[in-house]
Amino acid sequence: MTQQEPLFFNRELSWLEFNQRVLGEALAPDVPLLERVKFLAITSSNLDEFYMVRVGGLNIMVAQDNFKPDVTGRNPVEQLEELSRRTHEMTRQQYECFNEMLEPGLQEIGIRRYSQLDLTESQHQALSDRFDREIFPVISPLGIHADGSMPLIGNQTIHLAVQIEDQNSETPNRIVILPLGSPVPRFITLQSDDRHAYILAEEVVSLFCDRYFPNQKVLECVPFRITRNADMRVEEEFSADLLEDMSALLESRKDSDCVRLEVAANCSSELLEKLQHLFSVPPGYTYSCNGPLDLKDWFQIAGLRGFEQYQAESWPPTNSPRIDLAEDIFDEISKNDIILHHPFESFDPVVKLVEAAADDPDVLAIKQTLYRTSSDSPFVSALVRAAENGKSVTVIIELKARFDEARNIVGAKALQQAGAHVVYGVKGLKTHAKSLIIIRREPQGIRRYMHFGTGNYNESTARLYTDVSLLTCDQILGNDATAFFNAVTGFTQPRSLQKIAMAPLTLRNRIQELIRYETDRAEAGKEAGITAKMNSLVDPVLIKELYRASQAGVQINLNIRGICCLRPGVPGLSENIRVISIIDRFLEHSRVMHFHHGGDDITLISSADWMPRNLDRRVEQLIPVESDACKQVLLDALNTFVTENVKGHVLQPDGSYQRITSKQGEPAVRSQQVLYERAVKAEQLARQSAPTTFEPHTG
Repeated sequence: MTQQEPLFFNRELSWLEFNQRVLGEALAPDVPLLERVKFLAITSSNLDEFYMVRVGGLNIMVAQDNFKPDVTGRNPVEQLEELSRRTHEMTRQQYECFNEMLEPGLQEIGIRRYSQLDLTESQHQALSDRFDREIFPVISPLGIHADGSMPLIGNQTIHLAVQIEDQNSETPNRIVILPLGSPVPRFITLQSDDRHAYILAEEVVSLFCDRYFPNQKVLECVPFRITRNADMRVEEEFSADLLEDMSALLESRKDSDCVRLEVAANCSSELLEKLQHLFSVPPGYTYSCNGPLDLKDWFQIAGLRGFEQYQAESWPPTNSPRIDLAEDIFDEISKNDIILHHPFESFDPVVKLVEAAADDPDVLAIKQTLYRTSSDSPFVSALVRAAENGKSVTVIIELKARFDEARNIVGAKALQQAGAHVVYGVKGLKTHAKSLIIIRREPQGIRRYMHFGTGNYNESTARLYTDVSLLTCDQILGNDATAFFNAVTGFTQPRSLQKIAMAPLTLRNRIQELIRYETDRAEAGKEAGITAKMNSLVDPVLIKELYRASQAGVQINLNIRGICCLRPGVPGLSENIRVISIIDRFLEHSRVMHFHHGGDDITLISSADWMPRNLDRRVEQLIPVESDACKQVLLDALNTFVTENVKGHVLQPDGSYQRITSKQGEPAVRSQQVLYERAVKAEQLARQSAPTTFEPHTG
C-alpha cells in the first residue's frame, strides 16, 4: 500500500455503494418482478434521506465556512462535488432500470401505466368527471410574486410548475405552482382490459390544468419536487422545554434550504432556470428525471394484491420453540435465557411480555426505552394501561430520533397523561439503547425480567429487519440494567456495571479490549478470531485496532450491511480481514459479535454500530450472551453469513463490491433462506414432539 492511498474510505461514498447494491437487486433478473420494483422504491427512499441528512449536513458546513477535511482528505466542497457526480449516475441507472426493465415487465403481467396519449375517449371523460368532482376543488394554485416570494412549497411533495402567458404582466410568462400529494392519490385507477391500469395524478392534473386558468394560455406544465435540508438540531444546552423545542424544529424543517431539485426531463431550459433561481438550488443538484418523479411511491405497485406470483415467496415469522406463548411468559423466561432471531422467529413474545406486565397484579414497575415505534404502537398502549393500572412506569423516549420526532412527541404526551414518568433522553446524547425491565413480586421475592434487543420496539419493522432479542432473568444483568436506567433518568454518573458496557462511557473501551486480546493471542502464536455483524463500520480508532489485529494474524470476518470505511485485503495492512455485505429481502439490522477469546467464545449483542456517533454521542448498550444454548443460536447465524454465496458482496481494496457466486460443485447458500428454513424446521420438530393431551367434555 502506497503512502498516497488513504487508510479509510469516505463514508458518504461508501453509503452510496450500499444503495448501489440495493439497486442491484432491482436490476437482477432472477429476483421476482414485483420484488425488484420494491428494491427500486427502496433506493429512491434511501436517496431522499441521504440528501436530507448527509448532503444537507455538508451544505451546512460549507455555509459555515467549515472546510475541515474528512479522514480521506476531502473537504466538504470536494465531497459535495463527488457526491453530485455519483448521485447523477445513480439516478440515471434508476430510470434506466424503470424504463427498460421494470415497466415493460409490469405491462407484460397486466400492470399498465397510462399516459395522456394512451387514454380512450371513455377513459378521458371518466377522468374529466373525476377531476371536476374530486381534484379541482382540493388543489389551490400558488402564485409567485414578482419579488420571488411564495407560499410554502412542501418537502418531497410532487408539484406542477405551470408557465402561463400573461399579456397583462411586466414579465410575459409567469409561474403558478399546483401542489399535489394528499388527499389526491398518486395512482388513479382506470377502467381497462388490463388486470390493473392506472394513471399518475400529475398526468391527470396536467391534462386539465387549463381549467384553473380560464382565458389564459398554458405554455408548459411540468412536475417537480424539492428536497429540503433536514440536518437541523435543537441546541439542548439552551433548551428550557425540549418537547416544545422539538415541535418547533419540525416546523422549521418545512421551509429549510433546498438541497435537491428533481424535474421531469421535458422541462424547458427557461422554466428550469426559473425553478433553480426560485429555490436557490446548489450547483450540481438539479436532477432531470427521465420518468415519473418519486419512485418510492412504487411500493404501492410492488404490494398489489392479486399478483402474488410475481412477489417474493411469503416467509411468515415462526414461533420459536425456545418459548411457549401458550404458557405463562414470566415462567418461561424464568426457566432459561431465551434468544430470538427476528424476523425468522416472531417478535410476539416481546410484545406479549409488555402487555402481560401491564395487566399482571404482581408487576410493580416497568422501565423501557423507546426510540422508533410504530404508528399505533402496542408498547405505548401497554405502558399507558400499566400506568393507569397503578404501576410505576418509567419511559425514556427519544424525542431526537430523526424523522420519528412527531410520533414520539404524541407517544410522550399520551404516557404523561396516563401518569407515566417520561424522560426525554440525555442532554447532548441520543438514547439509542433497546432495553426493558419488569419488576415483579413473586413468592421467592422481587424478580426482574429483562429484554435487550438490537432493534427498535416496533412490531412492524420486526417483520422486515433482522434483529436479535435476549429475554433473561439474570441477576447481574438486572443490577446493571437498573443502574443504567437510574443513571439516565436521574442524570447521574452510573455506578460500575459488571456485564453491560454502556456508551459513551465504557462500550468503546470494551470493544478495544476484546480486539486487543485477540491481537495479543495471535502475536503469541495462539488461535484468535473475530466475527462481527453490524450496519456500519466508520470509527477510525476501532478500524485501526482491526488493522493491527490483522497484521498480527487474527482472522477477521465482518458482515457490514451499509457503510464500511475499513479498507480490507490490503497486503501488510488488512489482508486477514474479509468484509461482506448481504442485500436480501430482509434489511440486515442486527449487531452481533464473537471473539474467540482463548476458546471462551465471548458473544455479544448491541444496539450500537461501530461509528463515532454511536460510541461517543449516544446512549448505547453492549450485552453479553452467556447461555450456551443462546450463544449457539448466534454462532450458527454468524457462521451462516460467512458462507453466503447468493446475496452477498465482498468489499474490494479499491472500495468496489464484487458479487459472491458459488464455485462449481459448491452448494448455494442464501443465508436468509437458510435461517428461515432452519426456524421453520425447529418449529415443526417442536410441534411434533409436543405431548398429545386429551381434554374431556364437561357437562
